[in-house]
Amino acid sequence: MLKNRRSRLIRFFEKYSLNALLITDLRNIRYLCGFSGTEGALLVTKDHAWFLCDSRYTAQAADEVTGAEIRECAAIRIDTVVALADENGFDRIGFEASHTTVSAFRRMTEKLPNVSLVELGSDFDEIRSCKDNTEIEQLALVAALSSAALVSVLGSIKPGVSELDIALALELEMRRRGADGKAFDFIVASGVRGAMPHGRASDKIIQSGELVTIDFGALKNGYHSDETVTVACGKPDSRAVEIHAIVRAAHDLAIEAVRPGISCKELDEVARSYISGKGYGEYFGHGLGHGIGLEIHEMPSLSPRSTAVLEEGMVVTIEPGIYIPGFGGVRVEDTVVVTGDGGHVITNVDKQLFFL
Repeated sequence: MLKNRRSRLIRFFEKYSLNALLITDLRNIRYLCGFSGTEGALLVTKDHAWFLCDSRYTAQAADEVTGAEIRECAAIRIDTVVALADENGFDRIGFEASHTTVSAFRRMTEKLPNVSLVELGSDFDEIRSCKDNTEIEQLALVAALSSAALVSVLGSIKPGVSELDIALALELEMRRRGADGKAFDFIVASGVRGAMPHGRASDKIIQSGELVTIDFGALKNGYHSDETVTVACGKPDSRAVEIHAIVRAAHDLAIEAVRPGISCKELDEVARSYISGKGYGEYFGHGLGHGIGLEIHEMPSLSPRSTAVLEEGMVVTIEPGIYIPGFGGVRVEDTVVVTGDGGHVITNVDKQLFFL
């Protein structure tokens, strides 16, 4: 499996005439060799790899790393990279420019004066865009766990409860069900705060008749889930019910349109044009969704500016919304696997408007 993943690096070797790739982003390291620790580096050639770590991680690396020779080194790992470059005659090494600090780059240029350091842009992270079966199983597992946790705490959403109370109850329930943690700081936005797409849970008290938007996700085995529901605490007004129906319809239309070969821009337009046609286009300000996996936000981006095209094996969110300042908002989100037959939803909470 990891050998197949590393085969996705071949195009970078060929495109940039590289001898080796230096990988320092922990998500990419985990993806390519299995190491789940918090510090390390991976130096890869077309036919060999070295995992570099200090003594704190040697035992963990021996247990987790696959397909790479483990080299224990001092905290300054660039010295080991220099030694390997000298041993193997490397003169062109690619590195993840979007994950490398200026100070780290300066150290590399100072230590490797005879090596051309080739910047690889954000497109390097595209190696993780299409998930293999193992990853899809992990994403489905964490999505099911997260959805079940939300369903179990729905009954606690009532007038007089704070947004923070809901967020805490949800996190505890995820932990109880086996999550390693939460995927991100939950959004719990009630009433007028629903107009904030990223309205993290506050101490605001939920009032009767308000809509409550809950954007939540769990983390397990390195993989993330992402799902959003908007529920009604009591009976909302007719405009709120109308907006929810519009967002739900846009969400459903977009999921129906998911298929290999559709551009992400075109998919975004499916939902965006529907919402615009109902008179609320100016209130849908963000993209339709994003990839998800070892990061909560991965490639591809589903937005009007995206140049990506959906491929089989991609896992993306579909999350249209309407946000009206001074009134409130609605977002509905599911996570979808792109299959040869279309889109398969792996999040499990029904997206009807719950009246609690």
